Parts: sequence; C-alpha cells; structure tokens
Amino acid sequence: MEMGEVIRQYRKKKGLTQEELAKRLGVTAPAVNKWEKGHSHPDILLLAPIARLLDISLDTLFSFEKELTVTEINQIIRELDRKLKTQPFEDVFRWAKEILDTYPNCEQLIGQVALLLDVQLLEQAVPAKETYQKHIHRWYERALESRDEDTRNRAADSLFGFYVRKEAYEKAESYLHYFSNQNPERKIKQAYLYSKTGRVAEAYQAYEELLFSSYQRMSMVFQQLYLLAMKDENNAKAHLLIKKQSELAKLFEMGEYHEVSSDIDLAIAEKDAERTVETMEKIIASVAKINDFTHSTLYEHMTFKEIDSNFVNELYENLFHMFSDEETFSWLKTSERWQVLVGDRR
Repeated sequence: MEMGEVIRQYRKKKGLTQEELAKRLGVTAPAVNKWEKGHSHPDILLLAPIARLLDISLDTLFSFEKELTVTEINQIIRELDRKLKTQPFEDVFRWAKEILDTYPNCEQLIGQVALLLDVQLLEQAVPAKETYQKHIHRWYERALESRDEDTRNRAADSLFGFYVRKEAYEKAESYLHYFSNQNPERKIKQAYLYSKTGRVAEAYQAYEELLFSSYQRMSMVFQQLYLLAMKDENNAKAHLLIKKQSELAKLFEMGEYHEVSSDIDLAIAEKDAERTVETMEKIIASVAKINDFTHSTLYEHMTFKEIDSNFVNELYENLFHMFSDEETFSWLKTSERWQVLVGDRR
C-alpha cells in the first residue's frame, strides 16, 4: 500500500477531513489531496508529525507492518469464512480489503483471502462482480511474488482456472511457469491446454509422460514401503506390498520382467526355495523383454531410447552370475531346479 493510501485510510479512521489534517500540519488541503492520490509525497520533516497525528508508527506509514504469525493468519481466515456465511458479500469484501491494506506484505494472508473471496464470488450472484474480480486478481498477482511455494502455486492455480473458464488459454498458459518443472500439476495443466487448443499429439504425449513418471514414482514408494516392512519384520505387509508392486507393473503395462522381478528379494529373504527358483526362472526368461513397455499403446506418443543389445546381454550375464553364487544360495544346493538353472554357468 502506498504512503498516500495509508494517510487516507488512517485520516478517515480518525474522522479528519483533508482540510483538517492540512491545517494541523501547516500545509494546504490540495497538498494532502496530492499525497493521498500518490501524485506527491510529504516532506521528510512532516513524516513524524503525520504519524503522531494519525496515531500510527512510521513503520505503518511506510507500510512496513510486521509479518503475521500462522495463528494470526488462521484467525483472520476463520473470521472471514464466518462473515461470508452470515453477511452480504459487499460488506465482507470491504472488511477483507481493510485487513489486506493493513498487512500489505503478508502474501500468505493475501493469497488465502483472495481464494476465499474468489470461491464465494463464483457461487453467488454478486452485483458488479467484475469490479471485485479485478481486486481479487491484483491480490493473486501479489501472492505470486511470495517466497512460499504453496502460496505462489495456489495463486497461479486460481488465475489459471479463471482464464481457462474464459477460454483465454494463452493467458492461462502464462501462469504455468510459477509451477516447478518437478510439479506434476504443471504438466497436467499443460496437457489440458494442449487438448483445448488442438495440439492433440502433444496432449497425448504429455499425459503419457505423466503416466510413465507416475508408475516410476509409485513403484519406488512401494519399494521403500517394502523395505520398511522388512525392517519392521512385518512379512505379511511385505507380501502385500510386493503383490501390489507387481500389479502396478501390470496395470501400467511395463512388461513381464517388471511384473516378476519385484518378488525376488522377499523370496530370498524368506529362503523360500521353490518361489526363489521360480522367480529366478521368470526373470531370466523375461530379460530380453525388459523394454516391452516401449511398445505399449499407453505410451505410443512417447519416444524412448533404444536399449542396446549389449546392455541386455550384460544384464543377462550379471543375473546368472548373481543367481549362481554358491555362498549366497547355499541353501538352494538341494534344489534340482536351481542346479539346472545355473548348472552350466558355474
């Protein structure tokens, strides 16, 4: 908030006219009018007298209000929500604007107030809706400057949604850069814009990339959960997680290798000879199909790097070398299936 706006706000709170304020400060009324309109600023020697006359600090005069705590912000938001349920929108808006004028540097508060008012504006038939929307958009733009990523994202998301509803897709796209490249929301929104603007192939590719990265992320989560379950000696949960990881690979059409390989660690940990050897056989048999997902219709618009045959051969040899280690798998020596599987590799 500019200094002139601060002077006007607190002058009115004191019940003073511009003429009365000017008389007490020894200046003309037109001079005060120019301050309040932002056309000029008070002389530096007048700043302390203005602050004393308006019963405010110099920090407030310069809009350097202290940051609100999270508790204070939450209290304001709860009060705003209560007022929106019990009072006319116009009255609540004025109240909210006064609060934001008092704390012009609290982007977190600005973003949350803007969002609440925006939602209410969408749901109610409010006269002069566009006027209120302009104020709300300015607050969103202010929130975009926040150092807090969540505050920026919420503001960008709201502005994106507004312009999408207006079918102003180019304007909506301009807010995507507020989302980090690692945020899936950015790609989801980008894919949606592609689909709405006739860029069908690009939309397919973006959505397919989201599918593929979602599989990788979820598979990693299942693996970490499995490790926690094993550390906690919760074998029942470990079995469930391995089963889910296999089902996940099947759902996302990652191919047989990815469907069967997740079970090998648990089978070995439990020294389940039959299941261990059976899983070994399935893994060895499916090594050549490790990149089957690249042929899935789920990812047909994506471009994958061809897997070098040397890589497949090396993986094949490494697996045989690992599975045939007599020290690690001494408990499999009595298994004829294991002897057959690794017999000619030792």
